[in-house]
Amino acid sequence: MRWLGERVTAGGGVVSYDELAQFSFEGRRIPLMDPQRGIRKPAHMTAALSIRTRFTAPGQVPPYEDTEGPDGLLRYKYRGLDPDRPEPDHPENVALRRAFEHGLPLIWLVAAAPGAYVPVYPIWIVGDEPRLLQFVVAFDAAQRLVPVGDVGDEAQRRYIERLTHQRLHQPVFRIRVLTAYSNQCAMCRLRYASLLDAAHILPDGHPRGVPIVPNGLSLCKIHHAAYDENLLGVRPDLVVEVRPDVRDQPDGPMLRHGLQEMAGIRLLKPRARAAQADPDRLEERYEAFRRAG
Repeated sequence: MRWLGERVTAGGGVVSYDELAQFSFEGRRIPLMDPQRGIRKPAHMTAALSIRTRFTAPGQVPPYEDTEGPDGLLRYKYRGLDPDRPEPDHPENVALRRAFEHGLPLIWLVAAAPGAYVPVYPIWIVGDEPRLLQFVVAFDAAQRLVPVGDVGDEAQRRYIERLTHQRLHQPVFRIRVLTAYSNQCAMCRLRYASLLDAAHILPDGHPRGVPIVPNGLSLCKIHHAAYDENLLGVRPDLVVEVRPDVRDQPDGPMLRHGLQEMAGIRLLKPRARAAQADPDRLEERYEAFRRAG
């Protein structure tokens, strides 16, 4: 995991399949993932080392979506020889069960693009639900303390879901959106990846505010904040509008060059049609901007 941290920093948040396949420890090559299996257990180990989520197209919801249990914790489905028929005693599931029994941390590798993975770690298996053919996953020490299956109160559930969003959904969504926009701000074309965010068109909590690329825009931090605060808006034809009171206010160079001069700019579009911003979402968000202004 320390090695992964170094690779994530060097790779801008992602690690390539080739890097994962060539990892070695104490002179022994130990690939961190198996391209054919969802659960990786090296032959000389007694428990699983990592789990994997395949790449999904930009407009599709990744398979880890909609799998929270009543307690708010995420579920990871059993594996089997037939994808449609999970097997509780399949060797991969047994390996993950061993990690659960021994309280061992694991790595979750989520494909952000073909051959490029966002590592999420450490994670823990905190429950086994054989009747539902799934394991229960925790993303930090606080989630590990949640009683599995306990509905709890609404505030607790929202807290648990927020942690999952921060650890799993946000980093994957960010990498996928920035990749679609060639790692530049769609508004001002800034190319410093560390200063870029994946902005939701429709926010979290909205019925269509899911973390998929067509619901995202690659924006630098100042334009992301301005977009969220309705200081500027984006029309469905991708043209930027600046709120009148912001446009007419006298101030220093940041306001003038950073916001006021964005009026009339047309947003950059991803080359892949499936990754381009959804016009219906843009229109709904633009109407919210007009009402705010």
